[in-house]
Amino acid sequence: MALRQSSSRAAWPFIFIAFLILASAFVPYASAQAVVVATLSVGYGSNPQGVAYDPGKGEVFVANAGSGTVSVISDATNAVVATVGVGSYPEGVAYDPGKGEVFVANFDSGTVSVISDATNAVVATLSVGSGPYGAAYDPGKGEVFVANAVSDTVSVISDATNAVVATVGVGSYPEGVAYDPGKGEVFVANFDSSGTASVISDATNAVVATVSAGNNPQGVAYDSGKGEVFVANFASSGYVSVISDGTIFYPVVATVGVGYNPEGVAYDSGGGEVFVTNAGSDTVSVISDATNAVVATVGVGYNPEGVAYDSGKGEVFVANSQSGTVSVIAEGLTTTVTITVTTVSTSTIVSTTTSTSTTTTTSNVTTTSTVTPTFLPVTVTTTVLSATTVTRTSTAAAATATVTIGGQTTTITGQVATTTVTSTASSSGVSSTALYGVTAVAAICIIAAGYLAMTRGRKAAS
Repeated sequence: MALRQSSSRAAWPFIFIAFLILASAFVPYASAQAVVVATLSVGYGSNPQGVAYDPGKGEVFVANAGSGTVSVISDATNAVVATVGVGSYPEGVAYDPGKGEVFVANFDSGTVSVISDATNAVVATLSVGSGPYGAAYDPGKGEVFVANAVSDTVSVISDATNAVVATVGVGSYPEGVAYDPGKGEVFVANFDSSGTASVISDATNAVVATVSAGNNPQGVAYDSGKGEVFVANFASSGYVSVISDGTIFYPVVATVGVGYNPEGVAYDSGGGEVFVTNAGSDTVSVISDATNAVVATVGVGYNPEGVAYDSGKGEVFVANSQSGTVSVIAEGLTTTVTITVTTVSTSTIVSTTTSTSTTTTTSNVTTTSTVTPTFLPVTVTTTVLSATTVTRTSTAAAATATVTIGGQTTTITGQVATTTVTSTASSSGVSSTALYGVTAVAAICIIAAGYLAMTRGRKAAS
């Protein structure tokens, strides 16, 4: 009996090791990332301010207040492809997809320049109020709303005639403007009016509400996914007011801490995130609209102001006014995948050695890890081309994959250029799917070895 029990106990290590092998699994996880992937000059002393994205041409228009020009950037090359002369000290920019035109507010001239994106030339110049600052396009009415900071008014421009069709009185020193398609309303941040925003109905071109918007509100952006308005409060230790458009009271539903002197705001519809430029911190805060919390902080150029989201590339363009540059931020997901196979012999674990290597490039990376399990005469070579499948990732987003085979771990980091990243693993000597077969065979071999050991023990006992 003692021999029989001893032989049974001798089999348990084999069974335990087999269980460890069969327990090896895929383990994916993801986290947010945002990184600067390009920085381009728009001219020393150009003092870039407002930014607007033109999806029809895949271009970004940047108003250069210091040079009285607008830089046209191709998002395919991240290079300036044209420079257009406009009025004096251009600030705000708005793109009109209905006409393929860009409206530029010239602060010192009291005018708005209209640029055709077909020719990158000014096709009209019209007078508005004094000190035009921010601008926003209303596709529901085919109109452009321009905040006149010195006049304390908003000019409403028809894009059919390029003429002012209404002038609306608002609070003191209006700057930022954003259109809310869910309500057919325009939100105007009044910088000097004790922290308010004026809400204009585009049906009547009249103010229908004046709401609390934090301390010295400046930049404004509408979040279509949540029906909320994000307002940067410039003269503060750094926060953003989140206003709900869901009721007639327009309550502030959250206050989010960001960097110092937040100015520009842009909504990223692809990621459900809001990008805020912090002029006093030289950073951009990334806010998740699901949690109203900052999920990333990205260093950019000196004194960032204007910002725009490029839906075609999943990138964010930031105007750094004192640097004379534009930073391009790519936002996406980092995904990690782990495959584990324990190297064993028929009775003991042979190798638990771990080695790690990291590679970073601008394209998908191929990394090969080769091990020879001692229990089978086979060399397994695994090539990882990208990260595992995720629901969303932006152009040039960082992707990471970790593979452990036979106790050896290889970690790779690369850049991907598609909106969905798919895991691809190929192998030499053993196919990807056969990897699990190798694991199963190893487990069966160990169980068989344990069974033989137990059988021999019983025979010896008898």
